[in-house]
Amino acid sequence: MNSRLLSTGFLLTLGLLTACQSAKPTAGTTAAAAMKPIWQSDAYTLYRDRVVQGPHEARAVSATELVSNYQSPANEFQSPRVEFKFSLNGKDNEMAPGLNHLLVAVPRPGGAALETPPIVFGQRYEDATPAAATTYLAPNTAVKIRLDLRPVLAAFKKQGYFTTFKGEKLYQQDFKRVHVAGGAAPLSWDFDSLVNRPELEMQDPDGDGIYEVTLMLNQPTAAKTTAQQWKQSLNTADFPQYSSDYPLADALYNLALEEARRAVEPDSTFRTGKEWAGVWTRDISYSIILAQAALQPKSAMKSLMRKVSPEGRIIQDTGTGGAYPCSTDRIVWATAAWEIYQVTGDDAWLRKVYPIIKNSLADDRQNAYDAATGLVRGESSFLDWREQTYPRWMQPVDIYQSENLGTNVLHYQANVVLAQMAAKLGDPGAAAQCKRQAEAIKFAINDHLWQPEKGYYGQFLYGRTALTLSPKAEALGEALTVLYGVAEGERVQEVVAKTPTVPFGIPCIYPQIPGIPAYHNNAVWPFVQSFWALAAARAGNEQSVTESIAAIYRPAALFLTNKENYVASNGDFAGTQINSSNMLWSLSGSLGLVYKVLFGMQWQPERLVFRPFVPQAFQGRRRLINFPYRRAVLDIEMEGFGNEISAITLDGQPLPDAAIPASLSGRHAVRIVLSSKAPQAAPVNRVANSFAPLAPEVTLASNSLNWSKVAGAKEYKVLKNGALLATTASNMLTIAAGPFAAYQVVAVDAAGLESFASEPLETGADAGTQQVQLETVAPKEKLAYQGFSGPGFVEITKTKNRTLAIPVTVDEAGLYALDFRYANGNGPINTNNQCAIRTLRSLPLTGEKKGWSVGPPLSSWKQLGTVVLPQRGTNEWSNWGYSNAVLARLEKGRHMLVLAFEPANENMNGEVNQAMLDYLRVRRVE
Repeated sequence: MNSRLLSTGFLLTLGLLTACQSAKPTAGTTAAAAMKPIWQSDAYTLYRDRVVQGPHEARAVSATELVSNYQSPANEFQSPRVEFKFSLNGKDNEMAPGLNHLLVAVPRPGGAALETPPIVFGQRYEDATPAAATTYLAPNTAVKIRLDLRPVLAAFKKQGYFTTFKGEKLYQQDFKRVHVAGGAAPLSWDFDSLVNRPELEMQDPDGDGIYEVTLMLNQPTAAKTTAQQWKQSLNTADFPQYSSDYPLADALYNLALEEARRAVEPDSTFRTGKEWAGVWTRDISYSIILAQAALQPKSAMKSLMRKVSPEGRIIQDTGTGGAYPCSTDRIVWATAAWEIYQVTGDDAWLRKVYPIIKNSLADDRQNAYDAATGLVRGESSFLDWREQTYPRWMQPVDIYQSENLGTNVLHYQANVVLAQMAAKLGDPGAAAQCKRQAEAIKFAINDHLWQPEKGYYGQFLYGRTALTLSPKAEALGEALTVLYGVAEGERVQEVVAKTPTVPFGIPCIYPQIPGIPAYHNNAVWPFVQSFWALAAARAGNEQSVTESIAAIYRPAALFLTNKENYVASNGDFAGTQINSSNMLWSLSGSLGLVYKVLFGMQWQPERLVFRPFVPQAFQGRRRLINFPYRRAVLDIEMEGFGNEISAITLDGQPLPDAAIPASLSGRHAVRIVLSSKAPQAAPVNRVANSFAPLAPEVTLASNSLNWSKVAGAKEYKVLKNGALLATTASNMLTIAAGPFAAYQVVAVDAAGLESFASEPLETGADAGTQQVQLETVAPKEKLAYQGFSGPGFVEITKTKNRTLAIPVTVDEAGLYALDFRYANGNGPINTNNQCAIRTLRSLPLTGEKKGWSVGPPLSSWKQLGTVVLPQRGTNEWSNWGYSNAVLARLEKGRHMLVLAFEPANENMNGEVNQAMLDYLRVRRVE
């Protein structure tokens, strides 16, 4: 560390010592108690007025001022071993996952410039320059990276396309640009966002096929920093005011209040974060549930209505493959809308949101509900960065087919909410239907996702023609199962006690995925930690509640803002791929600790109920004054600890059921005395922040499945059609020839941690496969795209070929996989909103009838499923792939299939719902 940093650290330490000397214990708190840790681990220590993490300390000078000497370690000891690879069109398409180029970025003899030789695309380069273990990447290291792209360009010239290592064809007309991706800033492994990083785009200035880019590594001026002092500068006196025996908690509450005020835009909608403009459906909804319904209900209402389409449907945030229905967590909006109603009692609001939720759920039932499992398809809620939580082989269409824990709990709760709304609005038929649907989803979650051997739910079902369960824990989903009653009985306590937590909090997923930088992977998100605190309180787990509060207070104090996330391994904010200050759902989670955990406020349609939970470590007196509840204002005092109320009064009189009636008006005093009895002790599953093995890459040769040995793997599980076939220590397995089967391999390490399953390898499918060229049933399109099979392809839009009648004959009855080879160049695979959607229906053809006309009502035809055609790359119309496979039982003989654009098939764009279709593939899979 240089002298300037030493000097800065010394001055900060002096400032903190001064603050320490000037701070006095609050009333009722002895000096000894003030020095006693509230929470302590090998990672950090939380005191009443400060947080200490190694050399870093944050302290509350007063209820309106915090100081911190935190400095991110991210740039201090960077390795000179820089891994990178090249990317065509912003995709990870040069070499297999885990196989990267290596540059040792240390000074060269004679001061020669750091420059790679021209690296042939697809051929691994490994720099042999020696570097001692104590050698670090020097600040402002300039590196020129050179790429020999001539083999790719030669393939374009010879045959019009280049075939990647994955076997995918990139056509010359679709080739846009080449980037370099990597692990040392400014490099990034976020392939999907390379298109927005012009500094990482490689250029060929002289046209010789050698591309190059010069980068400056380890720039101190680019190091991420946070403030060293926070002092309240906005007036928040109109908000509920909180005070306690814990100066740090009081200051962090006021910090969150100020940031909540900063989060409101001039139009009175919420801003998602300092670096995230606009309203996002999931962010605003979770924030409303945590705190904003009570704190700022008018802005909450306006923000939710901003996320409603002209057709009166909830808007799914832009995302994977063009958003909906690859992502289906928009329905969290329903729970947020219900929370606002319970807080405000506004009947006009209830009447406004009811049809929006009802219509949105109706579309979801058609587009995303899986009749076979009873679960809902679609991406993990908020975990919307593909490789951060899914295996790399999964494309957007595979993510659509997956069935995630958290997203399913949201759909369960949305149906519960809609049933309650329907009952209040006099729609008993809808109420009954929603109750049945909710129970069906709840049953399916517990049937398909529960892991009795682990004591918590699995992450998601995934695969193609057969689904298997990812055993990873998914923190938000686990919490929601407890909060919303999907987990029942002893399972409530079991989930909280056994879901893994790491030293800095509960990570989004566990175990982590190797080779993927921190963001959702290897990260803790404070808002998720807040939901985990709520779940822990409901389960009566005092250790977990205490640890959760500490895990939320630590980063907010050290960073002096409510950050979006931090690295699970070291607790640092600077090591994640993206991070925002003043993050709405993080600050809302901090406020929610006070409102919903410590004071235990639970809003119901006709009352406000108190179910407080104060861990013994946080015992003492606390006040929450000026708290609005409908037409009343409450001044609340509470003392003691535990989760049992000894006495509760309203204006000095006993308060039955610890519930404030909705009819109350005026200003009132509430006093709560807790029993000061600790709940029954319950464990917390504290584990090291571990990484699972890489997923194997599997090939088939002469009836033998083969895969390279995976680092750290002790054994391998071989799956056939989603079920365990064999466990072996070998890296090959002989399989018998036979009918259709899909094989996958899972690597397992010595600790029992499992990799993702490999990409399904399908065998025995060719004999029973047929292709129906779609230009035989509709006019051939004249667009000059390449890569299609047969004589042509057809275009489908909202006005062109809205209905395609496709005759199919099968020789024997069975289960068939029906999918379409398609192209959708309307956007990238990681964002935008132009996923094409269609409904597939069928009707058997009998007798000698020669012709067939498709007419209304299509609804009378049997619905086989929804066909999802996600975006595959911006303007990449020669990039062909397969839709999801609709599994349908077909009797022997002729059938008429109809692919139709129906009202439920509107996407989030509303105007462009387009794809090119090459052929229908029909495969017998059972």
